Amino acid sequence: MTTKRQSVTKNAGMLALFAFACTLLVVIVNYFTEPRIEEQVQKQLLRSTNEVLSASLAASLYTQRCYQDINQQYLGTDKPHSIRLITMDDQTKAYVYQVTAPDGYSGAIRLLVGINVNGTVSGVRVVQHNETPGLGDKIETRKSDWIYQFEQQQLLSETDTRWAVKKDGGQYDAFTGATITPRAVVKAVKNVLVYHSRNQQKIEQLAEGC
Repeated sequence: MTTKRQSVTKNAGMLALFAFACTLLVVIVNYFTEPRIEEQVQKQLLRSTNEVLSASLAASLYTQRCYQDINQQYLGTDKPHSIRLITMDDQTKAYVYQVTAPDGYSGAIRLLVGINVNGTVSGVRVVQHNETPGLGDKIETRKSDWIYQFEQQQLLSETDTRWAVKKDGGQYDAFTGATITPRAVVKAVKNVLVYHSRNQQKIEQLAEGC
């Protein structure tokens, strides 16, 4: 009996040690890779800026001013999000928002949303996501043209019911077998349009050089 108990204790100890070693390895890998992943995301954000602007503005020699804000309700997380004001001849021509859709099927989806001065959407691009390959990843331009349907759309009011997927009574297509992902993206774009309409004047006043 004593021998059996010693064996169980020994196995439990080895299992606990193995679990500790695995956890420690994950922590170490995350510690060293997280900054590099974030660096790549920031580079992708910059590369994608022209893709969410109108073609004429993207081809021009524009300058930028920047503003940062934390607004979990409308920008998606409790972390700072950057807003870049695209300017020419000291006049703002468009705004580029970093936005997070917190409720994707496999976690947060990070987006860039371009908004013209008249409030219409000039473009939306997905910068980072973990959605299911073959289903939710159709939000990427290299997988489908779904994301283009936001261009030139406008929020008529904060209760504009068109800003939902068709399954929920709105105007946006969903994917067969994957409604959660497009629903999260539509909601995030609508939220940033609400934020923009409420804060545009403040952003203009407080934006500084990037």
